[in-house]
Amino acid sequence: VEMQKLSHEKLDVYQRSIEFLAVAVQLLESIPKGNAMIVDQLKRASTSVPLNIAEAAGYPSEAKRAHHYSIARGSALECGSALDVCQILKVGNLSLIPKGKELIVSVVSMLSKMCRR
Repeated sequence: VEMQKLSHEKLDVYQRSIEFLAVAVQLLESIPKGNAMIVDQLKRASTSVPLNIAEAAGYPSEAKRAHHYSIARGSALECGSALDVCQILKVGNLSLIPKGKELIVSVVSMLSKMCRR
């Protein structure tokens, strides 16, 4: 039996953002104590992306949708930067970063197009 889906769950960008969140959670779990700043930023930003995509999808107004897609895009860019910070500081399971980067680049690309509609 296939579960019914909400409108945002049918979006590729939402699916990729959830995949990214799963990678981010793995990375977050591997970051040692004493790195609260990057942990908090990545946790907040990676969660913000799918939440804002879902919120955007719920608006009938094109302008409101574009606004929330742009918020999601900003958070996605922040996630990409957080991955760079982890890489440079050598914190966490660095083998997760390439997959995370691939997913977040895809999310940013899709959201960029959705903001321009």
